[in-house]
Amino acid sequence: MYRLFFLLIGLLIPALTVSAQTPTDAVKAAVTQMFTAMRNADSTALKACFAPNARLQSVTTKSKDVQTTSVEEFASIIGKLPANAADERIEFGNISIDGTIASVWTPYRFYFKEQFHHCGANSFQMVQLDGKWKIQYILDTRRMDDCGADNAAK
Repeated sequence: MYRLFFLLIGLLIPALTVSAQTPTDAVKAAVTQMFTAMRNADSTALKACFAPNARLQSVTTKSKDVQTTSVEEFASIIGKLPANAADERIEFGNISIDGTIASVWTPYRFYFKEQFHHCGANSFQMVQLDGKWKIQYILDTRRMDDCGADNAAK
């Protein structure tokens, strides 16, 4: 009887110490997966981060127009780069989740071939499909100035 008790305790303790991924962690992981695919220049992995009919839009300080890019076009551009050429370094800001939708704010600095290129913020709209978080929409800003003191590549 004591052996069975200690065996069960031995099996339960490791199981209790492994924490389940929180919804916020799962959303962060989905966003991080996209940036990993960008750095790896992996167009297939990049496309897998997006929901069907996802949209990508950008606003630059120069044009002040909203420019739209399809996921296919974005993945094609990234897939033609050498690995580690596109390095977008983000900081997670506000993350809001309601059931199967989430909103994520990530200020960033973008480096191209290890040289600072521009900065801005990303606004992600996420949707949970078949239990996995996917990017439905990205709206980002892009600017060359007001990026803070840390513009040099790290």
